[in-house]
Amino acid sequence: MQHFHRHRRLRRNAAIRSMVQEFQLHLTDLIYPIFVVEGEQIKQEIPSMPGINHFSIDQLQDEIQQVMDLGIPAIMVFGVPNEKDERGSQADHENGIVQQAIRYIKKQFPSLYVIADTCLCQYTSHGHCGVVENGEIVNDSSLERLVETAISQARAGADMIAPSNMMDGFVAAIRAGLDQAGFEQIPILSYAVKYASSYYGPFRDAAHSAPQFGDRRTYQMNPANRREAMREATSDMMEGADLLMVKPGLAYLDILYQLRERFDLPIVAYNVSGEYSMVKAAAQNGWLNEKEIVLETLTGFKRAGADLILTYHAKEVARWLREE
Repeated sequence: MQHFHRHRRLRRNAAIRSMVQEFQLHLTDLIYPIFVVEGEQIKQEIPSMPGINHFSIDQLQDEIQQVMDLGIPAIMVFGVPNEKDERGSQADHENGIVQQAIRYIKKQFPSLYVIADTCLCQYTSHGHCGVVENGEIVNDSSLERLVETAISQARAGADMIAPSNMMDGFVAAIRAGLDQAGFEQIPILSYAVKYASSYYGPFRDAAHSAPQFGDRRTYQMNPANRREAMREATSDMMEGADLLMVKPGLAYLDILYQLRERFDLPIVAYNVSGEYSMVKAAAQNGWLNEKEIVLETLTGFKRAGADLILTYHAKEVARWLREE
């Protein structure tokens, strides 16, 4: 009989399969997003994101304690203010919702690593990620507001700044601003490759951040472009980014892989709201096994090159990993 390779020898039972497994999910890979809102006694499920809630600060204790008990090392804080205006004044306010939340979390849970999402869209009345003049999102004026926001978040106690606005030069501006303000030790997780994606729908529901006119295609990337992603990531690396993010993750695994091959910085995949909600909806209808598909998806991010994964599934994944 002609010789052939018996690859199945290394799949024969669970022991050998686990021994030769190339990529493994770990608790330390996970970052959990949390939405904080103004007010009191608020713990309200987001309709399009089953299992994910809006929390007022007085309701954060139990949620953060769960995160700590599960061994999840980091959270990312998103704020939803009551007041919005043209310039997003609440974004850098000393008593803004994110600043208050960060101070509370770091006081109650000092060992938890807190990442601040740094953008303007939740805070502006027009819903765009920058300053608007004559119907246009103006790049350089937006940088000033983003720097002010990043510094205020660092002052509140954020361990890392994660700018998500896709303005040109945003990493360089924020790095210089943080350094000048005495926060040279605070790293920047750049949303380096952020596409103008339809997968963000539930998040905009959660953050109340849908644009009031136009769309975000003049600053977020065209989903059809790959080479442009490398240019964006290269710029951010040269400007001082400490980590690079690809957002969304699932439809852009090729981009994630290319970043991993080209850059030696840590790479983060954002398992975004639309990806989360699709799985939740299908699981609720009994169309798929939620645990198996989530673990398969997140392992796919790891295989493509992600070092860290920002995911709304983080608490569930942490429980599943502990069971194993």
